[in-house]
Amino acid sequence: MINRPFRLPQRLLTVVALTVAIAISGCQKTHDASNTQTDTDIQASTQNSSQPSDTQLSQTTSTTNLAEQQAPLTILALGDSLTEGLGVDNNANYPAQLQTRLQELGYKDIKVINSGLSGETSTGLVNRLDWVLQTKPDITILTIGANDAIRGIDVKTVEANIRTAVKRLQDNDSVVILGGMQIYDNLGSDYVKSFAAIYPRVAKDMNVTLIPFFLDGVGGDPKLNQADAIHPTKEGYTLIVNNNILPILQPELKKINPSNVTNTPTETAQ
Repeated sequence: MINRPFRLPQRLLTVVALTVAIAISGCQKTHDASNTQTDTDIQASTQNSSQPSDTQLSQTTSTTNLAEQQAPLTILALGDSLTEGLGVDNNANYPAQLQTRLQELGYKDIKVINSGLSGETSTGLVNRLDWVLQTKPDITILTIGANDAIRGIDVKTVEANIRTAVKRLQDNDSVVILGGMQIYDNLGSDYVKSFAAIYPRVAKDMNVTLIPFFLDGVGGDPKLNQADAIHPTKEGYTLIVNNNILPILQPELKKINPSNVTNTPTETAQ
């Protein structure tokens, strides 16, 4: 008898092949679905991580605003011996008293820099502007011209220098408050009138705030001036700060940074 090799029926082979194919196909679909879900989850996670939440945005905005509120504000007192405080203690000149008074009134993070120089003329002041501008003042109280008048310097020269100083300060983003000056009549009425007219004219033309007369209420009063009858005493400077400077300065401070004051002062002390 001849032995024949064992063979599965053809129908059985077909069934086995179909079963294997279906099993493989099912595994692939399950795997693909799992991958699709995983990719979707990763994409969503990436989108969520790249877009800050409302809480994060709120915290960032609050931090930025707080930094702006806490930024110190610099006031530059620029001028001659009337600014420097010739003849009085360092804590008695007007820049020092102004800083103290502002703190008493509730203003925070304000620094007043004394850049007064005895004997300074308007020409000398222009020549040192590059140096003083390194302080990056937010506000500059400019008081200059008295020494020019004492020397009888031409009014046109004084005015040109003051205009140059104002423009340079403005170009460096400093708000300028111009202190007006008046002089005695010993140089003749024409010079006196022409000199006094410089300040309101410059203030109007260059859109700066004007203190009409820096020494108003103090100049010419023996009780408020030193023996030279030119430079104020400590008490004289106190009146200048409270009556002449602060009423002009406070509105400018509010414009620049309203948050820089904890308790908004309603009036200045006499």
